Amino acid sequence: MRRARPGALPRGTAERALTSVGAGADFDDAPEQDQGPAAGQELNGTREVSRLWHITLSVSGAEAPLQEVRRGLEQLAHDHPFLLTSRYANDHAEIRYWEEARDLHDAAAVALRLWGEHRSTSKLPPWEIVGLEVIDRDTYHLRIAEGYGPPPAAPVGVHPY
Repeated sequence: MRRARPGALPRGTAERALTSVGAGADFDDAPEQDQGPAAGQELNGTREVSRLWHITLSVSGAEAPLQEVRRGLEQLAHDHPFLLTSRYANDHAEIRYWEEARDLHDAAAVALRLWGEHRSTSKLPPWEIVGLEVIDRDTYHLRIAEGYGPPPAAPVGVHPY
């Protein structure tokens, strides 16, 4: 399943609306354009291109029972199948996934809301976000090819540290 998120509204706009949209035929094929209010939407006859961003979100807080942490992460993965892998301990966790967004700012904004917005529905611990890494697909693959950074998310799923 491919998901796309609209981009930022023009500066000075008070609200940002998130709406799922299908990836267009031009997904990741054309140079990035910064002309429109949302990824994949037309403005003046041109289409803005979405890109894939690799997200690593780290959260931490007071100790919680391991079974509850695992169950919460599994529920989050079930509700949002775009999640690749989660690692957890009783006081911290790391979630890795791909996000489709117009630019880094939009991908980071969505990632920063993920934990808080789904904490109650997935019954996640009340931990805070302590780290966020957002890199584009080319940088991710370059790091892997050069032997830097974590290996590709395998095995997929929820695993203890």
